[in-house]
Amino acid sequence: MSEVLLPFVEVCTRPNPTACVIWMHGLGDSGHGFAPIVKELKLPESLAVRFLFPHAPERPVTINNGMQMRAWYDIKSFDFNSRADLAGVQESAAAVSRLVDNQISQGIAAERIVLGGFSQGGVIALHLGTRIKHKLAGIMALSTYMCEPDKLAAQASDTNKTTPIMMAHGDHDEVVPHFLGNAAYKILADNGFNATWTTYNMQHNVCYQEIQDIASWLEKVFC
Repeated sequence: MSEVLLPFVEVCTRPNPTACVIWMHGLGDSGHGFAPIVKELKLPESLAVRFLFPHAPERPVTINNGMQMRAWYDIKSFDFNSRADLAGVQESAAAVSRLVDNQISQGIAAERIVLGGFSQGGVIALHLGTRIKHKLAGIMALSTYMCEPDKLAAQASDTNKTTPIMMAHGDHDEVVPHFLGNAAYKILADNGFNATWTTYNMQHNVCYQEIQDIASWLEKVFC
């Protein structure tokens, strides 16, 4: 992955945004996948937010017979302990970190930036958010899990220990089983992070109530 910024879809709720949400999509999707959710959030007019939905690079994915698709990292195995390719996670986290730096250079304070992601994108949000040196407004991890959780204690930065982390998962998720998300939540809590855990009656997707809860959470972290 080059030093060039990741391409992204940009949606602003109001002119002259003072806050930013960088939201990573899941495997095989693109930044266009979640862009329509901004209107559904119905954020208040007083809150001017720039949403960036970056496109993951295309790469072969082992579990999909090496098919080329947008992915934040390779998935080499269905084994729960090694499904996320660490090298790919680190590479993508570095690329998203450059997006954060770019937003800061454009005048958005780090403490007004939320890192978020769904599934694979949530893995990147958690990996970067717990290690980044900037103090963030929040971290949002939806229907996801953690890459090599046993390394968190040694690698975590204290910078975002008090930063709100919203974790949400479907009770009937067959792609990323519920227990994997809950295990990530417990690892965060055990390491002193300010994480919350909410489950919904859904599969590997988002639901209406979850969208409402995300909107309320964003209002709180940006207030």
